[in-house]
Amino acid sequence: MMQITKTLPAFLIACAVAFPALATDDDKTKLCAEAEERYVELFGHPSSEEEGVTVVTMYKYSFCPAELTVPLGTTVRWVNVDKRTSHSVIVKDSGTPESDRAFPEEFIEFTFLTDGPQEILCGPHWETQEMISRITVDTVEN
Repeated sequence: MMQITKTLPAFLIACAVAFPALATDDDKTKLCAEAEERYVELFGHPSSEEEGVTVVTMYKYSFCPAELTVPLGTTVRWVNVDKRTSHSVIVKDSGTPESDRAFPEEFIEFTFLTDGPQEILCGPHWETQEMISRITVDTVEN
């Protein structure tokens, strides 16, 4: 019995190292739920009800959702639902310059006209806070 007790913490540490995404995925899900609650608080309706755009929230140094697939020609609207921090959007390798900063309750829009995976970075936070996401653009148009 004593041996099991001694090895249990080591086993738990080994699991945490082997499967770090399990805790991270849960945390990310909660964070994105908070971001959506904040969106509703600010705008009075869920982000899914916005017409003509797909909404990605920017909250606590994260894009929510972090991964998204959209049809070619989709306009994505990144909405800053933070209380104090500004964010920008860089569509890496698109040739498009970094957006202006979006302050709380402001947004940035970009229409995807090139198919394939697109890496999205927050200009001031991608290196220090790892604020990075991926949008995959399908060849099927809206």
